[in-house]
Amino acid sequence: MVSELDRKIRAEARRGRGATSNDVGRFEPYQRVGIDDGWQQEAPQNLQTHVAIENPRSVITRNNSPDIAFDRSLNPYRGCEHGCIYCFARPTHAYLGYSAGLDFETRLIARPNAPKRLEKELSRPRYRVAPIAIGTNTDPYQPIEARYRVMRGVLAVLSQFRHPVTIVTKGTLIERDLDLLTDMAQAGLAHVGVSVTTLDAGLSRRMEPRVPSPARRLQVIERLAAAGIPVRVMVAPVVPGLTDHELEAILSAAKDAGAGAASYILLRLPGEVSGLFQDWLAEHMPDRANHVMGRMREMRGGQDYDADFGARMVGQGAFADLLRHRFAIARKRLGLTTGLPTLRCDLFAVPPKAGDQLSLF
Repeated sequence: MVSELDRKIRAEARRGRGATSNDVGRFEPYQRVGIDDGWQQEAPQNLQTHVAIENPRSVITRNNSPDIAFDRSLNPYRGCEHGCIYCFARPTHAYLGYSAGLDFETRLIARPNAPKRLEKELSRPRYRVAPIAIGTNTDPYQPIEARYRVMRGVLAVLSQFRHPVTIVTKGTLIERDLDLLTDMAQAGLAHVGVSVTTLDAGLSRRMEPRVPSPARRLQVIERLAAAGIPVRVMVAPVVPGLTDHELEAILSAAKDAGAGAASYILLRLPGEVSGLFQDWLAEHMPDRANHVMGRMREMRGGQDYDADFGARMVGQGAFADLLRHRFAIARKRLGLTTGLPTLRCDLFAVPPKAGDQLSLF
């Protein structure tokens, strides 16, 4: 049995992290269990971020999901130091032999050869252009991007090929790449989505511990818009009983900052995320835990999660319908209904390499 003292020590060790536990991945044959054996032990040091290097043979991932607006994506990193407790990508860490809990935010994978691999894939004669989505699984502008600059390299390749891209992020590091993004946006090649979950800085710090504050993310929207980059505010995820009352306020603040479009996604709790999120509620929001999960189950057919296409992003039932209605009214009132300009695919061209015979015409 884990003692109360051990719980307190572990809480100190994971300060600045989102998950409260680190159960082994679902594919592993053994479990780890913490016990108090009576021996006095030194308090553990704060969990450190470790980064391993991966050299994938390909970096473009394909999908045919009917409720996703893109058919290909790219992820410069695996795992995410932002530590958002609600992140639906956490279960993917199990494929690496890691936990969806604290491992997901402390055991990260960088892919520094992604720009070179992308260049090769885009140069293939059979490649057919369509927008590449980046930031769909983990944030490309999480803190380690400042060191590894994988996203910067990927953007440089896309710019050279005149390839359209959509980016989703919570990170302020995107401002570093305004030079590339501005040029691409002027050519109709780039959109950005900035996720704002809550305007409450205290709640944000607990729920998404290493993400820039809500006010700082609104400033990112403002700076992107000022640079002429089409930007969408993404109210994602909406947590019923915790953040849903902020829907209109978030949309209004984002509109004032310069957002040109808006979307929302209901909280998703696939796989291990459900248990992790409920543990987080019990620790940080014990007075609301039953209400939040009760509301979630109302919107998920009595379950913690419903993975069916068409329902997984928005839920079902009376409360889900009310949320959709509120969003539609607020979006219309704020003039966020026109959407972002369609990205251009007709400019795509493989840049000539040294020694290539150039056309005379």
